[in-house]
Amino acid sequence: MDKQLLEILVCPVSGLSVSPADSETIDALNADIAAGRARHADDSVVDERVVALLVTRDGATGYRVDDGIPVMLPERGIALRATA
Repeated sequence: MDKQLLEILVCPVSGLSVSPADSETIDALNADIAAGRARHADDSVVDERVVALLVTRDGATGYRVDDGIPVMLPERGIALRATA
């Protein structure tokens, strides 16, 4: 992901900065997606595996990156603490 873009992106809800998720976080989230436990902020089920993810500084919320494009919509945030 473009470094300049990463420097300006923030969570649309909390305003916290975001950074790329490590492989452990992505693997844990994908396990929860497979088990049907992962939810978006709008309470819909996350039903598609994550390849890339941006995580808020506090580690509470993730935003998927699809084809290099961050999906930073408030309702599409994924609660990560609930999946850990």
